[in-house]
Amino acid sequence: MPQTSVVFSSILGPSCSGQVQPGMGERGGGAGSSGDLVFQDGRLISGSLEALMERLVPTVDYYPDRTYIFTFLLSSRVFIPPHDLLGRVGQICLEQRQQLEAGSDKARLKSFSAKIVQLLKEWTEAFPYDFQDEKAMAELKAITHRVTQCDEENGTVKKAIAQMTQSLLLSLAARSQLQELREKLRSPAMDKGPILKAKPPAAQKDILGVCCDPLVLAQQLTHIELERVNSIHPEDLMQIVSHMDSRDKHRCRGDLIKTYSLEAYDNWFNCLSMLVATEVCRVVKKKHRTRMLEFFIDVARECFNIGNFNSMMAIISGMNLSPVARLKKTWSKVKTAKFDVLEHHMDPSSNFCNYRTALQGATQRSQMANSSREKIVIPVFNLFVKDIYFLHKIHTNHLPNGHINFKKFWDISRQIHEFMTWTQVECPFEKDKKIQSYLLTAPIYSEEALFIASFESEGPENHMEKDSWKTLRTTLLNRA
Repeated sequence: MPQTSVVFSSILGPSCSGQVQPGMGERGGGAGSSGDLVFQDGRLISGSLEALMERLVPTVDYYPDRTYIFTFLLSSRVFIPPHDLLGRVGQICLEQRQQLEAGSDKARLKSFSAKIVQLLKEWTEAFPYDFQDEKAMAELKAITHRVTQCDEENGTVKKAIAQMTQSLLLSLAARSQLQELREKLRSPAMDKGPILKAKPPAAQKDILGVCCDPLVLAQQLTHIELERVNSIHPEDLMQIVSHMDSRDKHRCRGDLIKTYSLEAYDNWFNCLSMLVATEVCRVVKKKHRTRMLEFFIDVARECFNIGNFNSMMAIISGMNLSPVARLKKTWSKVKTAKFDVLEHHMDPSSNFCNYRTALQGATQRSQMANSSREKIVIPVFNLFVKDIYFLHKIHTNHLPNGHINFKKFWDISRQIHEFMTWTQVECPFEKDKKIQSYLLTAPIYSEEALFIASFESEGPENHMEKDSWKTLRTTLLNRA
């Protein structure tokens, strides 16, 4: 199965500039005539959907810039379903083929066919899920059937198509199996928590009984992060835009694929936050709770050093949940200097300026890295999604002249490309199944159970807390 990292490096290159490449040929007229493309400083910034689709299709003397192929295939789904785009590509190919056949130049016809197969190969490698639709597969077969008609002598085009089809089917099968596995998986068991004073015995296994080394735990969290984020694909991220956009009435929302990978990754963040809160709140003795808090602070710091900002943020969020944050007597015993530094990095002021500075530093380290350890960059996923949302909301899809605002989609594509580059880093840390099993399956308390455990550890201090505690006790007794 083709690896996404290989596809991205070949399609986008290091700059993802979107500028016209020398020697690649040119297509589309100058600004001013109907359906034309508009360029600024050699960079495509707008055009009609039809003109953009025509630019995607090669000719005998032209092959589209690979940055354009990726960006247009990624963004076009906002305006037209992939199978309809493939159908239009097939029509343009047929028109060009008929013109070449009229000229009786077999060499040029064969060259054109090879370029079409190359375009389809890049499409199926970068966005294989576009072809899970029966309509798309039918269009793909129709196009490949046409281009093989000029390949009777040595069959090179047919061989390329056969290899492309085999790779596509393997990729689709792998994704289908992954989706079935996700549907079978259940979230970590939700523990109802303690029933009033019946707290878990001190001997019950907790995270410190499984792993007492903050660095090792941070490494295992990084393992989980990379495994989960690796299943996210560029078209999944583009659906952030597709789901939010309501201007394009012609787009069939029923065709949108449920993004299991995005949901699973978001759920992982929430589960990790709740696990941290559970581990703290269920500890009986104050000195042990203090140790647990200091341990998670150290884990979060190690995550920061690794470049695993998502786990770091989840841990901080868990310690800032009300049932944990209210444990003032416990926090008074904690050496909070390290925690203060972590919170400084994740300070939300100025649009998380401190975090973005740290992320930029990790990105630069990754680009210059000589080892896999230095290449790791796992951004805070919720903030990345918000950045995509911001790019989408501040720029319109269409310009006043009706053109698609392609500059906007260059910017979104660049963000998604950078994220996908980070997801393809191979984790350098040895996997510890025992630790990972605990992190993924340990029971976590519900919000109600967390408050009960918190109030049992340190009683309510004000009227609001006393009312909450009274309500919880009543609810729990009635339920019992």
